[in-house]
Amino acid sequence: MVQGSMYTLWNMRARLSSWSHNCQEVSLVFKEKYDVVVIGAGPAGSSAAYEAAKRGLKVLLIEKRAEVGSPIRCAEGVGKEGLEDLGIKPKSEWIANEVKGARIYAPSGDYITLEASMAGSEVGYVLHRDKFDQYLAKMAVDAGSELYTRAMAIGLKREDSEIVVRIRHFGNLYEVRTPIVIGADGFESLVGEWAGIRTRLDPKDINVTFEYRITGAKFDPDYTEFYIGNEVAPGGYVWIFPKSEKEANVGIGVLLSRVDSEKKRPKYLLDKFLKEHPKYRGKIIAVISGAVSVSKPLEPSYTDNVMLVGDAARMIDPLTGGGIIHAIISGRAAGETAAKAIEKGDYSKRSLKEYEARWKPKIYEKLLRNYLAKEIFVKVSDDVFNKIVDALKDYDFSRINTYELLKAIGEKYPEVVEELSQYL
Repeated sequence: MVQGSMYTLWNMRARLSSWSHNCQEVSLVFKEKYDVVVIGAGPAGSSAAYEAAKRGLKVLLIEKRAEVGSPIRCAEGVGKEGLEDLGIKPKSEWIANEVKGARIYAPSGDYITLEASMAGSEVGYVLHRDKFDQYLAKMAVDAGSELYTRAMAIGLKREDSEIVVRIRHFGNLYEVRTPIVIGADGFESLVGEWAGIRTRLDPKDINVTFEYRITGAKFDPDYTEFYIGNEVAPGGYVWIFPKSEKEANVGIGVLLSRVDSEKKRPKYLLDKFLKEHPKYRGKIIAVISGAVSVSKPLEPSYTDNVMLVGDAARMIDPLTGGGIIHAIISGRAAGETAAKAIEKGDYSKRSLKEYEARWKPKIYEKLLRNYLAKEIFVKVSDDVFNKIVDALKDYDFSRINTYELLKAIGEKYPEVVEELSQYL
């Protein structure tokens, strides 16, 4: 799951002040005007900047943190096929571990095993996510983008047919002009709000997350592991992403609408899980907390002069919480669309509609299908989870499809298929 601080969103809004004219001279740091300003240097933002810059556009890429990719805020898993489809060749400097597949555990302790190609968009490689993000950012810089860290966008305003972006950098305030802003500012995105795009989420479409990086335990480096169940992780799951035999990211996601007491908070549940599964216990060397959207993707994901990409556009897989591949796809689509818009001199909503025409055919159907699957998943009882896994323990997943899965389950537990059918 890709994680962001949901609480930061509201705190930042409270701090935003009205526009003033005491900004530093732009020429001290930034140019006065850019063709594109990309806010956020994660996979989506860096991919957008790269595509725009390689087409000759003058691109500013800003990142609020001191270092791209740090602190790490995700489980660091990504699929092999997804990277291959994007033409990204694996590099040893940003791959921590290659896994064969995934094990999914029912509350009973039974499990099914899926090969990596069947296990979803975040199974295949466990990354050094900071180095992966830096790799993508370097591609953007090498293509001609200007990258500034410790640079936080604190507001947008429209002037004529352009956007003025206000930036805080090392305590100083700057204003830069651009016809196109690409919002890649993650789960807690402010760019969409500033641009008038509705980005707020229902609690049932948010997973709150908590993760430990653990070393000194014994992990199976060949498999990521997932534990499901209403007592284990209400509306979500526990994950183990092994970086080696001795180190792993061990975390949990819980549906926000299910957090109705202290004992349903993700940290409490993860600590409880580790007490009950001592083989995963070791020394904690990092702690991460945050949130991830498990909603449908934003529609629209653009307006006049502005496009939202990646987590900011809610392009997270609602079933698995994975989003790296979707982020890169949407970022590339936005960078390509920006270049076309600059060429035409038209930055209107009508012109930027092309952005959705670029990303939707690649990921929209999957995201929508998995949202519907998530809505079923969160209603299933532990007894049903146990029966599903029991029925599929010996299933040949090379011929996976909905009909075959339901048939296999129905042969052993017809009452489960009947229960699931009420949600379909």
